[in-house]
Amino acid sequence: MELTTWLIYSAAALGLSLTPGPNGLLALTHGALYGTRRTIATILGGSLGFTLVIALSMFGIGALLAASAGLLVILKWVGGAYLVFLGIQVWRSPSMAVSRSLGVGTVRGSQLFRAGLFSAVSNPKGILFFVAFLPQFIAPNSDLALQFAIMAITFVVIEFLYELLVAALADRIRPWLARVGKNFNRFFGGVFVAIGILLPLRG
Repeated sequence: MELTTWLIYSAAALGLSLTPGPNGLLALTHGALYGTRRTIATILGGSLGFTLVIALSMFGIGALLAASAGLLVILKWVGGAYLVFLGIQVWRSPSMAVSRSLGVGTVRGSQLFRAGLFSAVSNPKGILFFVAFLPQFIAPNSDLALQFAIMAITFVVIEFLYELLVAALADRIRPWLARVGKNFNRFFGGVFVAIGILLPLRG
């Protein structure tokens, strides 16, 4: 991949990461609830999910979605339902102060990892981005596996650093979040639910 092409792709990947989405919101809430160190499991799950999405986009899902509009509809509803599920979980979570003293030990890293993974693979925004944009950066006569590796590593590194920053900021302002108590959980739980409902309804 030429340097100019890689720079353009990196800029597009950065733009996608900075756009508010389910994984960034998940990093925010988990960073506040469980701390930066434990939220790395969430971010790693999302990184694996995005890697799988990029692989599927490059090796055939684009053509599959183009051939079957119904598949995209199903994907949107599955992703939306999972976001609603996450929203309900966040809404029902105890306040930040209680979560740090009681909740952290009851939540396994594997659970956080799975939450990040499924949030990434069921996110239509990321899938549509890769399906739409990856073909523009692919050189047909070059090694497809090498191009996949470059694109996947570039996006995952950018997304990982962004989500880690979000989680760390949420962790730092946790004392303030503890004061606002359940209102924080209810607000962001409501945002998750709203996104989950609105995504499938969009054209």
